Amino acid sequence: MGKKSSVSPMIKELLSQLFKKPATSKYPFVKAEVPEGFRGKQVYDPNLCISCGLCSRDCPAKAIEMVEVGGKRSPLFHLDLCIFCYQCAESCPRKAIKSSEFFELATTNKSSLVLKPEGPSQKGECTQQ
Repeated sequence: MGKKSSVSPMIKELLSQLFKKPATSKYPFVKAEVPEGFRGKQVYDPNLCISCGLCSRDCPAKAIEMVEVGGKRSPLFHLDLCIFCYQCAESCPRKAIKSSEFFELATTNKSSLVLKPEGPSQKGECTQQ
């Protein structure tokens, strides 16, 4: 009978992986590249919005509600409900809603996932409150 190896399988695996490229990424320190067509946090341009409400009507998750801002109805996004299907962007006749590459939405404060619209002459993005 042959002699059994005294090196455990764990040590063999350790030595075989020692000089290989790491299988994990350095994510928090090195930002991940998002693929083309990625659907991140919504970007809303109030200057293009005509207050039609199609985004709210067509949202399958009911994550958009129309609110009054500066005498004009604007969408309020609830990202905690959003499924990032971007039906809102497809429905918008003026393309006031666009996707972004921002995906880091993890939080312990659920109210920070509500994107409140600004007035039409403001910066051009929803604000997180």
